[in-house]
Amino acid sequence: MTTTDSAEKAEALARGAVEARVAACAQISAPVTSVYRWERAIETAQEWQVLFKTTAARYEALEAYLLGAHDYDTPEIIATPVTRGGAGYLAWVAEETS
Repeated sequence: MTTTDSAEKAEALARGAVEARVAACAQISAPVTSVYRWERAIETAQEWQVLFKTTAARYEALEAYLLGAHDYDTPEIIATPVTRGGAGYLAWVAEETS
């Protein structure tokens, strides 16, 4: 998952990851409000969350893509493990990212 500051940037990150086959799918959530400390100040900003569906084997490639394509100095890049899922869906993710 990552966040960015506009819907257009979120879609570009999502589309680029799917085109590069480092994600099978990416879902964009409409703006969330983020409150965070940056350079010693508390900031509040609207951001768009992008959730990428990939395999553990493709995580490194997805992270490299996000680091290269993202315009934040320190982009949020977080992976959460999938402990269970539909066999057909997980097979589709694996096929689309191979």
